[in-house]
Amino acid sequence: MTDSMSLSIFTMVFDHKPVIAFGCKKHSVCADERVRAKLSSLRSGGKLLLDDFATPHVRLARPDERALYYEQSASRSNDSGMSMVYLVDLDGPSAP
Repeated sequence: MTDSMSLSIFTMVFDHKPVIAFGCKKHSVCADERVRAKLSSLRSGGKLLLDDFATPHVRLARPDERALYYEQSASRSNDSGMSMVYLVDLDGPSAP
């Protein structure tokens, strides 16, 4: 049954602020240590996106977040099978 599931768009929220939108068949991305490590190294407004005290929350993306996801992910190649779109402005040269 999971093979026939369609791609859903989810939003990851930290401290009540939507940070990234991503498309996948299930939202197990929160458990992925590579994603957590990447988000822990990025800043927005001088503040880490994910610090030691933040607990990620995942929910279905709202219509505006979903639209931004489709708009930005359409302009990129997606070799990994999952595309992430930042919903916040990132600081510094490490911004993708």
